[in-house]
Amino acid sequence: MSKSIPRARHLRRNQTTAEAKLWRVLRNRALNGWKFRRQYPIDRFIVDFACVEARLVVEVDGATHSTERERLYDAARARIIEACGFALLRILNADIHQDLDGVRETIWAALPSGDPV
Repeated sequence: MSKSIPRARHLRRNQTTAEAKLWRVLRNRALNGWKFRRQYPIDRFIVDFACVEARLVVEVDGATHSTERERLYDAARARIIEACGFALLRILNADIHQDLDGVRETIWAALPSGDPV
């Protein structure tokens, strides 16, 4: 078993409140039939949410993404995830808590038009 699988399971059990709130919007193909997975391993990283069919990653960013060092790390991580063929969409915790409908629309707009595969 890959080292990332136990870590992903741990993260699923210990999700943030913003992640839990967004997961209620994405789970069970609730977003126009698109299947999302949470805490999904891609390369050496575990992303918050991934729609594998649409090759879309949604990352939920809180206060821990605000320093220069963290922004550089996030940028390097994004390049690797994008090199694996995924588009990356970053959503702020505050946006999830304050405008969940807007977040839903933003994610929906990032998905390819048409029905899921």
